[in-house]
Amino acid sequence: MFKFSQNIHNNSMSTRIIALIIGLIINAMGNGFTIVSNFGSGIWTAAAVNIHNITGFQVGILIFCFGILNTITNQFLIQHLDIVRLIEEIVYISFFSYMVNWFTNLFTSWELNQWSPILRIPMSIMGVTLFCIAISLYQRANLFMHPNDDTTNILRFKYMHGSAIFSQLTDMLPPIVIIIICFFITGKVYSVNVGTIYSIIFNGMLIATADKYVWKSLIHNFKPSENISN
Repeated sequence: MFKFSQNIHNNSMSTRIIALIIGLIINAMGNGFTIVSNFGSGIWTAAAVNIHNITGFQVGILIFCFGILNTITNQFLIQHLDIVRLIEEIVYISFFSYMVNWFTNLFTSWELNQWSPILRIPMSIMGVTLFCIAISLYQRANLFMHPNDDTTNILRFKYMHGSAIFSQLTDMLPPIVIIIICFFITGKVYSVNVGTIYSIIFNGMLIATADKYVWKSLIHNFKPSENISN
């Protein structure tokens, strides 16, 4: 249990639910743009693609497995068993996976994947920027979120004194190690491109900036069981 030193009143539940829904949609949309652009995606997705090229397992299944591992990791990070939190994160993964597929199919039907690289590179960067804004929204709403984003949220406030940048960089270390190991096995790196590098460098900065300038009245809402030190 960690203690938040300031006396802050949470946003209303309706506001938090709206932020969650908007964040979920924007996140799925952003991931759809990065996938269709084929110029790099988030580092965890890239790690899944590299494992896929060794094992043959479907990328979607690998991403889901990463989510389950993140969910279990979060239970250790908060230092107590929280069944509700675990179930919420699994529910989020299910909806998120469906919506990413929906947006990806929609953008493919619009033939965005056929655009020239001059247009697809900024599309990938825009997609990363969108899902960083989305992460900021539903992390602040703090109802349901992707387990990986909950990991960075816990790292940020429990272990890293509120730093979005350091928490994001720490969270990226495991998938980077996975990609390096896969490279030594295959001699190739897959799904790492402009968008991935942009994500590695700017994820934390983009989330921290969105915290300040996107929906300013939406604060970091903490659950009654959370005592987070500033």
